[in-house]
Amino acid sequence: MDQEVRVSLSGRPYQVSIDTRDHRWLADEPIEAGGDDTGPQPGELLLSSLGSCTAITLKMYADRKKWPVENIEIELRFNSAAKPDPLTTVIDIDMHFTGDLSEEQIARLEQIARSCPIHKVLSHPIIMNTKAV
Repeated sequence: MDQEVRVSLSGRPYQVSIDTRDHRWLADEPIEAGGDDTGPQPGELLLSSLGSCTAITLKMYADRKKWPVENIEIELRFNSAAKPDPLTTVIDIDMHFTGDLSEEQIARLEQIARSCPIHKVLSHPIIMNTKAV
């Protein structure tokens, strides 16, 4: 997972430009937070990373098993009401599958969802080496 992302902020109050490989997109804060709402908030980007990784992992697994998964929709949200303590983050993940799947297949897909690489990163301790260079 040796990937690099560059983030730069200049010009608009909180708008950042995000670059990786040949891709570029924006993140920003909503107007009520002082931003211009020109892109998703950082937390939405984190949830989108988890959701897209989960969907891709599920689709790859279903394809290998030749299961009839036609569509995967995943809804993710931070759940501050369910936090057991101030240091814990709770993310609710609701998965919807279209296709002729058995209950056993759906249960297995729920297990597989927990094995996507981003889920693993977020579920284990993380060390961030932050420094000005």
